[in-house]
Amino acid sequence: MGSPTSPEAPWPVRTVAMKIAEWVARLGEVWVEGQVTQLDRRSGAATAFLTLRDPAADVSIKVTCRREVLDGVVLTDGARVVLRARPDYYVGRGQLSLRATEVRPVGVGELLARLERLKRLLHAEGLFAPERKRSLPFLPHRVGLVTGRASAAERDVLENARRRWPAVRFRVEAVPVQGPTAVPEIVDALHRLDHDGSVDVIVVARGGGSVEDLLPFSDEALLRAVAALRTPVVSAIGHEPDSPLLDLVADVRCSTPTDAGKRVVPDVVEEQSRVDAFRQRGRRILGTRVDRGLAELDALRRSGRRTVTVHWGRSVEAVDELRGRARRSARARVEAAESDLAHSRARVAALSPAATLRRGYAVVQRADGAVVRAPSEVDSGDALRLRLAGGELGAIAAR
Repeated sequence: MGSPTSPEAPWPVRTVAMKIAEWVARLGEVWVEGQVTQLDRRSGAATAFLTLRDPAADVSIKVTCRREVLDGVVLTDGARVVLRARPDYYVGRGQLSLRATEVRPVGVGELLARLERLKRLLHAEGLFAPERKRSLPFLPHRVGLVTGRASAAERDVLENARRRWPAVRFRVEAVPVQGPTAVPEIVDALHRLDHDGSVDVIVVARGGGSVEDLLPFSDEALLRAVAALRTPVVSAIGHEPDSPLLDLVADVRCSTPTDAGKRVVPDVVEEQSRVDAFRQRGRRILGTRVDRGLAELDALRRSGRRTVTVHWGRSVEAVDELRGRARRSARARVEAAESDLAHSRARVAALSPAATLRRGYAVVQRADGAVVRAPSEVDSGDALRLRLAGGELGAIAAR
């Protein structure tokens, strides 16, 4: 079906608003559940106003009702209610609201029944399975803490952790821990810490309270957000009897915030004692092994002496024989070397110029020392020197 409007024939704003009002009016009455915020029922006013907020999402809607509808109903900000209302679209302001005709507070029994149904659902999906639980780091680089601002839970976690390991570092995210804004702000804080690479473990802590006060820590949106985190999560909500569903989804459940401060870091005194005990144990084990080794060495020494005595005679004979063979071999080699040396000396002596001179030859040299090899190399009257076997003579060249 084509649109009844066009650029040439548009609807005025009042027509659009009336169409929306007519469509909203056809929805009829609905039952709605949410948390009460901004309650306003002034004395004497005929109409009461409040805002109904979805506890698991950042969605809210205005609600109006006749004052007598709330007579006898105890309401406070953050209370869970179920109300019957008709959607109403105010044309003048373009505002959608609910006009309530009945308001019922959600009792503790109903809340517990709903939590039990949610618990069964999440268990069936495997969110409580032990195999998906992650172990905590032995010594975290930094601990993320999600808790109320300046709360006793924050103080308990910080003081107990620092008492055990003074060098521990924290990144604290202060958030509301009850009321209509608690769940979205806690989820945002968890995501910030999960994206911080220096945070190795996250602690969610809060002191004790009523079932209604602890409802944010059993909220489905929060539980699924915790299950999707990469960083291990420690739940430290309330006191020992308190058991929000976060305890089942978290990787580690602590009975109190004080217990969480003790679980996330080791005790430096205990670790030092353990190191000392290991050191002493190591010394004892090493001493025992050294003593055993010395005993084995002494036994081997005694056994070796007996073995040496038995084989000594054989070894002496073998050594004597080898020594004789070595001496004979060395003597033969020395005699051969001496003979070779004598022959070499005789050959060198025969080839020596001195031997030639002893046979009557002479070497003729000019005054500058140059050897004369032919008569043409000197002139008549040049001074010459004759080198003989027994000495030198002077001479004058003549032709």
